[in-house]
Amino acid sequence: MSSNRETRRKTPEQLRSYRWYGVNDLRSFGHRSRTTQMGYHPSDYMGEPVIAVVNTWSEINSCHTHFRQRVEEVKRGVWQAGGFPSKCLS
Repeated sequence: MSSNRETRRKTPEQLRSYRWYGVNDLRSFGHRSRTTQMGYHPSDYMGEPVIAVVNTWSEINSCHTHFRQRVEEVKRGVWQAGGFPSKCLS
């Protein structure tokens, strides 16, 4: 039985993250520069989907203490699926 949904991998130029990293302009230069400052190599993110991982963990909210570990698990899954996890704190 085949699925109605085709799973085609997008080309790097079709990814939204291409506008952040792939374009040769000042804005993309800034994104690449900051990502390099965080210790990542261009081969870690170029041509890969960038996935934002939003986290509400804080030391003041005890209800969310498990989120710190959960985010690391989610990031590992994004890496394993071929994406680049971009951690965001809210």
